[in-house]
Amino acid sequence: MREQFLLDKNITFLNHGSFGACPKPIFEEYQRFQLELENEPVNFIQKKLPIYLKEAKVPLAKYIGCDVDDFFFTPNPTFAINTVMRSLKLQAGDEILSTNHEYGAMDRTWNFYCKKTGAKYIRQEISLPIVSKEQIIEEFWKGYNKNTKVVFLNQISSSTALIFPVKEICDKAQQLGLITIIDGAHVPGHIDLNIEDLNPDFYTGTLHKWMLAPKGSSFLYVKKEFQADIDPLVVSWGYESLFPSHSQFLDYHEYQGTQDVSQYLCTPRVIEFLEQNNWQQVSSNCKKMVLDNYQRFCDLVGTKPICPISEEFLGQMASIPVNTEKPMELKELLYSKYHIQVPVMPLNGNVYIRYSINGYNSQEDLDVLYDALNDIIASTDLIKV
Repeated sequence: MREQFLLDKNITFLNHGSFGACPKPIFEEYQRFQLELENEPVNFIQKKLPIYLKEAKVPLAKYIGCDVDDFFFTPNPTFAINTVMRSLKLQAGDEILSTNHEYGAMDRTWNFYCKKTGAKYIRQEISLPIVSKEQIIEEFWKGYNKNTKVVFLNQISSSTALIFPVKEICDKAQQLGLITIIDGAHVPGHIDLNIEDLNPDFYTGTLHKWMLAPKGSSFLYVKKEFQADIDPLVVSWGYESLFPSHSQFLDYHEYQGTQDVSQYLCTPRVIEFLEQNNWQQVSSNCKKMVLDNYQRFCDLVGTKPICPISEEFLGQMASIPVNTEKPMELKELLYSKYHIQVPVMPLNGNVYIRYSINGYNSQEDLDVLYDALNDIIASTDLIKV
């Protein structure tokens, strides 16, 4: 499978979770659209693009479980959440209930919004180690009070790689009359997703991570009852359009003037590639490899798993707690000396080495990481066991 990807063969690549990796057939489709754009830019943008976008969205709607008119493409989830954030009408003292496991860019987005509006961003502590789904739910709702207006939650956390019980939290939030915003950046192509079943008000996910699309391909789903309230992040030709479509929501957000959106148009080829290569089985094999190695790595560095070692909490990546005071130096050493691309990430006073496994990885890749960490423990003071 590694031959299908463009990754540098001299690097042990264990960081699919950050930006994904694109297979050659999908990348070739990406370049084909770019070439078509450059051959006749005006005809492509003005006439072909609306048709191509619809053709790209139809299979994706089926894949993620929602109506084709209820989402639009965005470059990344941060763009999507900024779009939602700037359209909320929260007052001073209103609260956004979140967790202390959210992605750093999202924390910054909400902190920016709160400085502008006087709202409060509550990073409710979800303590580690996780012992059960019920523990997460109970601890999360301890942050709720009469001022809570919005629930914002990642479905799979970035630094800790944990799967959160989003369905249960969304159900209760709906009962309480709260707005629900879900960051599913790591979800599509990674674990099963049916947005209509989850029933959030807003949901964003990427295609360029676990679905293997070219970089800069994500989406924002908006429940129908909220679509009229969401302003475009950039006002352009779709606003008060001279030639409106059946959906003002899509007009406002899909037509942004001159930009290369070839990565979005590859979506049918992306889904086709996953189906042709039986990616559900590939993903299942990867998840097994993640679980089989987690305790082994924790034993090596002298720490304990942060959750039960099961598919209820872990997918195709896992975060190993590591005792180090120099996370950036450790990451750089792993790359420069051992040629391993793997993130070393601080969060809430702890540090984690997060390994990601996809179809191009093998047990040998994890053994390379294991041997490197063993050598670092023996020869440096970067890791305290």
